[in-house]
Amino acid sequence: MRMYDLIMKKRNGGSLNREEIDYFIRGYVSGEIPDYQVSALMMAIYFQGMTKEETLQLTLAMAHSGDMLDLSGIRGIKVDKHSTGGVGDKTSLALTPMVAACGIPVAKMSGRGLGHTGGTIDKLESFPGFTTGLSEERFIRNVNEIGIAIMGQTADLAPADKKLYALRDVTATVDNMSLIASSIMSKKLAAGADAIVLDVKTGSGAFMKEEKDAVALAEEMVEIGRQAGRNTIAVVSDMDQPLGYAVGNALEVKEAIDTLCGRGPEDFLELCLTLGSCMLIAGGKAEDPKQARKLLQGVIEDGSALRKFAQFVEAQGGDAAAVYHPGLLPKASIVRPVLSPRDGYIAHIACDEVGTASLLLGGGRQTKESEIDLSVGLVLQAKVGDYVHAGEPLAILHANDESKEREARKRFLDAYHFSRGPVDKPKLIKGIMM
Repeated sequence: MRMYDLIMKKRNGGSLNREEIDYFIRGYVSGEIPDYQVSALMMAIYFQGMTKEETLQLTLAMAHSGDMLDLSGIRGIKVDKHSTGGVGDKTSLALTPMVAACGIPVAKMSGRGLGHTGGTIDKLESFPGFTTGLSEERFIRNVNEIGIAIMGQTADLAPADKKLYALRDVTATVDNMSLIASSIMSKKLAAGADAIVLDVKTGSGAFMKEEKDAVALAEEMVEIGRQAGRNTIAVVSDMDQPLGYAVGNALEVKEAIDTLCGRGPEDFLELCLTLGSCMLIAGGKAEDPKQARKLLQGVIEDGSALRKFAQFVEAQGGDAAAVYHPGLLPKASIVRPVLSPRDGYIAHIACDEVGTASLLLGGGRQTKESEIDLSVGLVLQAKVGDYVHAGEPLAILHANDESKEREARKRFLDAYHFSRGPVDKPKLIKGIMM
């Protein structure tokens, strides 16, 4: 078998079989097949596409290119959740303790943020001492003892995906449905969960800008999961404006804590209830969404979800006192409002630009080596459909540097667009695929 023949076959519109896909994945990970040949194959796939069978085999080959996490030592049905990322997406912080408090074991691998989308690990590190550097043994023990653990992704988990994504990123071959789906699902399959719930974002702050593309990606990933023997559910949700009101690491942690206390933003709570219902049904704790939502609302009302979050933070070395007293979390030295330049209804928010404003304040990474300022960010005061008067605050900026504050303020104001007439609020949940 020669890589040259695989490139020509795909270039001419043929389909690669399992043996051919396994061959090129093994060879690329081992270093036997060079970047330039894999680049050529990625470009051929970009233009010719892949069949459902090819996509499945590519996903499985990447999942098995390194370690496959064995979660058999964890009691119960393990349900994983994955988001394709967005601005203000702190969902895992509130959702996982809610689900764990309902009796579903949460064994989750998460990553750090790059660019304007924050990472779950970065947000959790707002708690002094918190670590995701757990051994596999401690990871499993924590889940069995308190019902929840989150660890960083290991280098040995789906290494083929890491190499392929880095290559696609510099060869203009990222934007292909099969390659995106296999990238996400290979990591989810390798992470060992029995069931997978996916939150696929769509809108200006998401990778998939168009709803039809997000739906197609969701359907593709559900099909991969089903063929791989995993119960997989996908929710397509809106990211045409930030989720909730807070954008920035410690600020998002505070908003997640507010939600666990029963006073969180309506849209954020609704997403947690929708995704949580899917997780409870997949885990066998509820028969239908109505029953699942009642259970999830119950653990907020009785305080057990908040207590579960505190147990989780403490078990991973963090200061759990901050869960009950969020004022202990990192704070910025400059806190100022951004005032509306005019009267009117908020017609549109360029969500990615709001994320960039937080990035400019220091709340995100421009390179992998960038150091994040956990205290900075912004808290929206008005969202799409709201009416504001000139001089009323659109947001509160949290900064530690005057020049960064000025730059972020300008970027934030440019993200807001107004209308004289009323504007409908966007629909949060676009669809559910299972």
